[in-house]
Amino acid sequence: MKLLFILLGLILLIIGWFYLDFTLGYRKHLKIVRKLETPILQGNFDIFPHGKKLFADYFDELKNAKQHIHVLFYIVKNDPISQEFFEILKGKAREGVEVRLLLDRIGSFSVKKKTVASLREAGVYFAFSNRIKLPYLFYSSQVRNHRKITVIDGEIGYLGGFNVGMEYIDEDPKLSPWRDYHLKITGESVSYLQQEFFVDWQEYGEKVPDVTKYCRMLPKGMVRQQFVPTEAGQLEARHLNLIKMANKSIMIGTPYFIPSKKIFHELILAARRGIEITIIVPFTADHILVQEASYRYLRRLLREGGKVYQFKNGFYHAKTIIIDDRLCDIGTANFDKRSLFLNKEINCYFYDEEFVARFKEVFVKDIHDSRPLTLSDLNHPNLFRSVKEVIAGSISYFL
Repeated sequence: MKLLFILLGLILLIIGWFYLDFTLGYRKHLKIVRKLETPILQGNFDIFPHGKKLFADYFDELKNAKQHIHVLFYIVKNDPISQEFFEILKGKAREGVEVRLLLDRIGSFSVKKKTVASLREAGVYFAFSNRIKLPYLFYSSQVRNHRKITVIDGEIGYLGGFNVGMEYIDEDPKLSPWRDYHLKITGESVSYLQQEFFVDWQEYGEKVPDVTKYCRMLPKGMVRQQFVPTEAGQLEARHLNLIKMANKSIMIGTPYFIPSKKIFHELILAARRGIEITIIVPFTADHILVQEASYRYLRRLLREGGKVYQFKNGFYHAKTIIIDDRLCDIGTANFDKRSLFLNKEINCYFYDEEFVARFKEVFVKDIHDSRPLTLSDLNHPNLFRSVKEVIAGSISYFL
């Protein structure tokens, strides 16, 4: 009995430490976070929903770089495509091209010390972002840099949902084909994306004395848009504004549908005022409990007249919001609490109806590759699922 009380005391102590660590860490983060967003820009954008086509184009552009390559990823694996990626970067660095690579410390945990050493030996400037650090070990372990940015020669940019690994080019039997949305960018928007890269690089990598030398005066493109990086809860207000401005329809694509209380309340109000709500989520999950965490929200939306589709042609990892066929958001943020409150994200907001119409064709194609989710599907008795839903609901903030 005495041992039981000791164990119980230790568990309570650990829980208390987690709570205190997280609370104080979040408060400190709120004090230092800055609101950053670009003005309305005009760029040119290509949409890549397939990994093989994206990486064929991406690797070609990397190989053609003449001056500098600046890359930020959340995940880079230790597998054949990741090694090919590293070899390209090392080769360009040996040619005299300035190469900077910033990877999230936990997301890219499989990148070995030997790999990092070989990159640096070849001349690549390398750094890990968002390392776990004192005094808030638990909080810092949860705040991840989920952004994916590449800028090549100050003229070509990439931004979106793909990371670097075999699953992203359809080489994972369970999750293939992988469906995502990634943007290739040219025009004046690239210079601002370059600046956003250096915001993170200056925090974690070697300081750069003059960032402005990398930013070029580029011609305006055809599409009006804006980059918005977020962290420490900033994304919630953005999503709330998007939902409130809808007059006809809201379309959401996300691998993880775990909204905050405020956002879900606003979605319910939108449904009740006659807004058509359409959501695409995966049929197959890539993480434990994420589907079960979404079910309580999806049931309520279905009762309110919303439409929910489960993508069946592979794994759906895309992130988007489309409002009234006149505005859309494509970026790195999932529609979940982790992206809303913990991760560093960057999204691209488009204010161009022609581009929105072009992108909506991709989204509608994904609806056609999905099956409708019904209330009967979610309410069918299943004890194991019900237990998982309870567990998922209690830790949904961290999924």
